[in-house]
This record gives sequence, C-alpha cells and structure tokens, in this order.
Amino acid sequence: MVKKLEDKDRTKITVKTIVNKPVEKVWECFTLSEHITRWSYASEDWFSPVAENDLRVGGKFLTRMEAKDGSYGFDFCGIYEKIQENELIYYTLGDGREVKINFISGGSETKIIETFDAEEENSIELQEQGWQQILNNFKKYTEGQ
Repeated sequence: MVKKLEDKDRTKITVKTIVNKPVEKVWECFTLSEHITRWSYASEDWFSPVAENDLRVGGKFLTRMEAKDGSYGFDFCGIYEKIQENELIYYTLGDGREVKINFISGGSETKIIETFDAEEENSIELQEQGWQQILNNFKKYTEGQ
C-alpha cells in the first residue's frame, strides 16, 4: 500500500485552459478512451498508444505514454475517487498523489482547472509545463472536433 503524504506536505500545482466547446463535448473528449489517445502527451515526440478508462468511483484508468523513438515509456494510472458528470473528476494516482479536475460550463465554452500533487523527481516548473502542454493538446484536439 502506498503511504499518502499529509496535505500540508504536498505542493499543489494548478494548470488551466478554456476550451471553445460546450461542457458535454469537453467531457466526452476528456473521458473516452478513443479520444484520450489523441491528445494525452506533452510534446510532439511522444504519443499515447493505449488508454483504458473505467469512469466510475472505484474505477481504474490507464494511459500508456511513450516516446515515438521507443526510448522511454510509462503508464499513467490511478483510481477514481469522485465523479460528477460534466463538473468534476477526482482521482488518486498509483503513487498516492491526488488530482482534481473541475469543468466549469460557460455555454459555448468550458473552463478546465486541474490541480495535482507534485511528485519529487522533477522540478515544479517542469511538471507544470508538462501538464499544461497536455491540457493545451486537449484544447486543440477538442476544438477540432
């Protein structure tokens, strides 16, 4: 079992975007596996060949992220703790870190605010940039739908 750090010991990072699509479309693109594989990577030299998503409390998700040159890859996975359709996704990663994603409907646009516990291997700046780039990829992909 992974020991969770106390909240006071965690550094929280927040990334955001506004997607020019209604929340129902944003939710669909964010949660369906066939969409996740098309946007879940931080740079053009990476991709996500596999995504599995059991979107329910207690359900698990896995997104495989790999460098296109085959030099590195990892599984991004966790368990859903709370879900409010078109509003909130809250999950715990395999290492015990927590992630909260708010979807705020504004009619023809949706604001996404994603807050996550930082890990200790990479700098705060690098983590923020990586997660923001993934969110930027999501925005670009979803607006193209």
